[in-house]
Amino acid sequence: MTPGFARRAVLVLALAVVVIAPPVAAQPTNVVANAGMETLGPDGFPQCWEKSGWGTHEYSFTVTPAAHTGAAAMRIDIGAHTSGDRKAMMLESPSCAPQVTVGHQYDLSVWYTTTTPNTVFTVFRHDVTDGWQYWTDLASLPVTDTYTAAQVRTPVVPPGTDRITWGVTIYGTGTLTTDDYAMTDATITPEPPTCTGTPTQCATGSWEVLAMPAPVRGIHAAVLPTGKVLLIAGSGNDPDAFAAGTFDTAVFDPATNQFVELSTPSDVFCAGHAQLPDGKLLVMGGTLAYTSPEHGYEGLRDSYVFDPATTSYTRTNDMIAGHWYPSATTMGNGDILSLGGLGEDSNGTVITEVFSAAQNRWLGFGEVNQTWAWWGLYPAMILLQDGRLFYSGAHVFGSGLEGTGASLYDYAAGTIVDVPGLQNKDERDQSMSVLLPPAQDQRVLTLGGGNTFTNPDANRLTDLIDLKQPSPAYQAGPLIPHGTLTGGVAQTGAQGKMYPSAVILPDGTVLETGGALHNRADPVFEASIFDPATDTFTAGMATDPVPRGYHSSAFLLPDGRVMAVGENPADGSFDQRVSIYSPPYLFKGTRPQLTPANQEWGYGSAQSMTVNAPVVKASLIRPAAVTHSSDPNQRYVDLPLTVAGGTVTAHVTSNPNIAPPGWYMLTVVTAAGVPSVAQWIHLG
Repeated sequence: MTPGFARRAVLVLALAVVVIAPPVAAQPTNVVANAGMETLGPDGFPQCWEKSGWGTHEYSFTVTPAAHTGAAAMRIDIGAHTSGDRKAMMLESPSCAPQVTVGHQYDLSVWYTTTTPNTVFTVFRHDVTDGWQYWTDLASLPVTDTYTAAQVRTPVVPPGTDRITWGVTIYGTGTLTTDDYAMTDATITPEPPTCTGTPTQCATGSWEVLAMPAPVRGIHAAVLPTGKVLLIAGSGNDPDAFAAGTFDTAVFDPATNQFVELSTPSDVFCAGHAQLPDGKLLVMGGTLAYTSPEHGYEGLRDSYVFDPATTSYTRTNDMIAGHWYPSATTMGNGDILSLGGLGEDSNGTVITEVFSAAQNRWLGFGEVNQTWAWWGLYPAMILLQDGRLFYSGAHVFGSGLEGTGASLYDYAAGTIVDVPGLQNKDERDQSMSVLLPPAQDQRVLTLGGGNTFTNPDANRLTDLIDLKQPSPAYQAGPLIPHGTLTGGVAQTGAQGKMYPSAVILPDGTVLETGGALHNRADPVFEASIFDPATDTFTAGMATDPVPRGYHSSAFLLPDGRVMAVGENPADGSFDQRVSIYSPPYLFKGTRPQLTPANQEWGYGSAQSMTVNAPVVKASLIRPAAVTHSSDPNQRYVDLPLTVAGGTVTAHVTSNPNIAPPGWYMLTVVTAAGVPSVAQWIHLG
């Protein structure tokens, strides 16, 4: 392994594993070369196996006669560990690395003993274009002093992959011994495709516009663990409502299409919001004053917690400063970090704010690490697996920040490092960024945008970045597909969209929908689905018949549909119609039924669930808290599976930076790509 590959395999994604019996190493379809370590090379080390790893620690590789079967096993000892890992890993040569088939899945198993919980299955894949690269860590291995068998299934092999190598990584002080590896094809052949709708629905999905419009302007939307949707307007960009003190909130029930209007304590219009670990929603900042000849918009210090159980707001202590258009990112410990926006004096706020979930309060000035950096308005700040934040370059109102337009921010260290490669950084206003499925891959897609001040035609640009790389940089992605303008006028040239929505779907793809060609004008009617496995768009999805430009949002519902709200043209009007999209997968056959054994899940645990049909993947999707094309906490966390008949065991990440504590939508997906209705799971 190269040092770069080794660095990316540091255990930040460790997962739990189940003990299985009987042994699987003796199966005749095993494709692992020298699986039992019995054939030694001239150097006395097992053929087709290598000594790899990185970092600062004492270590040794030895062949031990204390084998599970036969006379040889591989042993790794690590002492005085400061950083890094060592791996019992297959060689990358064609004669040693097992061949795989695109679209297939494989069961990997090993017999092992380990004295440390810092032990994990690690998989690399060979891409025919880009060569060898880290794929994923599948499952952590519990401590055991007697040989124990462990098994886990790979994700579906992505396009371009022809071989894999895998083994066991140890990344802490202790001893690991492995023997009798096995790899067998576990592919589930999908049933012949069926179409339960019209041919058009099966190909492009369909939209429905509800007969009853929302009673409030849907500026902010959050999916609650009750399955209902919170729509927050505050004054709703209506100066008359602000002057009258008329601030609105409503809860929508997708099961009945009914709304309930609620009391709203202050003008949380253009606030920030994020899901808390207990399922409540933190709402911070908002509008202290609308713009006037004497001043610009002014931001509130107010903060509230919305409780889905009581459908009511409770005020917290105030923030250090006022914030209008602040970011809100949930950290791995459940705290909320907020940056940017306008303060009480209409100037940009450079104060960093931290809400302690454990203490249920905003920390005071002396308790927060300050960098005094200006991050703009609604900066997209995405939590990474190592605890840093990635500012993607997506924002609102005007040009990008100084430098390259994107950066890595380490709150603990107080450092900010530019990230290169973002195209047209000063025309990414009102763009959207999304952490692509699965979150373990650490790849971000940024799409669309314009410039509110200069108001050029919005662009069709997308940018992709792999944040596992030692020195990550954006690369140009595929252009957003063409759409049509108001009145059915075809787009030409390089026209694109600002205000797009990007919604993670339970099949691991991303719906791109909505947007407008200019600032608060010229809505674009186009929708497509982006596939992270191929980095391509499938164009021609059904389009929302309602314009969705400024102050619009789209988000996933627990039943697999997508809800869209909002449209606020320059004339000050607001379209309060609600649209619901049924993706093509809802017309492609019977949905699997899922019953988890437990609703409370712990990090690093193995969770069983019963399914009534063969499934190929499972995931946890964080519920939306979205506004202004910004939902930096949206993520899809892969759950590697062990499958035995109708019982599926999901292996949960042990890294809370991959899946911050809170409520998630659990879904499974069949080989035909049909997802279950989500079940709510509390992770913590």
